[in-house]
Amino acid sequence: MRKYIIKRILLSVLILFCATFVIYIVLRCLPGNYVETMAIQLSTKPGAKSFEEWMAQLSVTYGLDKGPIEGYFVQIGNMLKGNFGDSWRWTVPVIEKFNDVIWLSFVMGGIAFVLELLIAIPLGVVAATKQYSRADYAITAGAVLGYYAAKRFSLPTFFFATLLKLVFAVHLGWFDISGLVGRNYAQLDAMGQFLDKANHLVLPITTLVIVSIGGLMRYTRTNMLEVLNSDYIRTARAKGLSEKKVIYHHAFRNTLIPLVTIVGGSLPSLFSGALITETLFSIPGIGYTSYHSMVVGDIPFSMFYMTFMAILTLAGNLIADILYAVVDPRVRIA
Repeated sequence: MRKYIIKRILLSVLILFCATFVIYIVLRCLPGNYVETMAIQLSTKPGAKSFEEWMAQLSVTYGLDKGPIEGYFVQIGNMLKGNFGDSWRWTVPVIEKFNDVIWLSFVMGGIAFVLELLIAIPLGVVAATKQYSRADYAITAGAVLGYYAAKRFSLPTFFFATLLKLVFAVHLGWFDISGLVGRNYAQLDAMGQFLDKANHLVLPITTLVIVSIGGLMRYTRTNMLEVLNSDYIRTARAKGLSEKKVIYHHAFRNTLIPLVTIVGGSLPSLFSGALITETLFSIPGIGYTSYHSMVVGDIPFSMFYMTFMAILTLAGNLIADILYAVVDPRVRIA
């Protein structure tokens, strides 16, 4: 197992190396010279250096005074030193801006992820154990509707976010339409400020949960039905084991094996933020920040964000592989 993990880590490093190279080349080949645009903006500020001086400095910083290969290694060297440059949109170091916004997205994503597991998996199990019942039809219909609408039409995020704001913010007035804090935030004590922020996060988190439970619910039901039709389940029932023990001790544990893929793959979403949801609700997380950075052509922050996503994706796949052995002791890597 240790050798397997080491091999997977080394392979992940190689894949990350290739991914960052592609990201660098794509950003370098964007239409227009982004360094020239930035040099023009910086040179127009009061007391700033000349355009030629800024061009020379930025070209050296981003390796544009060299060829693509050499420039990439210059960029990698800066990254390994923790130097990702200054954000052009936010006018602060990229790492500083990232630290300011990442934890809000992590809290939102983490709460939504836990709620998704607590809702989708039990409902999927109920739908499988009560196949062709009214509960099964209702759960399956809701899961299929949400899943296909999300995957095929990209409907739920915009639709449910707007619907939630219309009902609970406009008509009922329970929540604010957007933002992270209310207008009286500064006058509140510590607990009041905490509750104010929590109040503003209810609708975004609810949106994330609604649009994500369909796929997991459907996946759980499908895998649970497959396990329940296995020979060893029929044998366990023939031996007189209770239905509760058959379902939750034998069947459900084996259903978890494919589910760990989703759990591992969900790691990027915990940190990356829901770009659309954060933008719709004006929540200043990493998704909202990266969206506005990309819109204005903030290359340093955009490159850091995409590299960060690549690292999280590789880490999620590695965690999923390790969880296979944890969930099922029969799985052993030679």
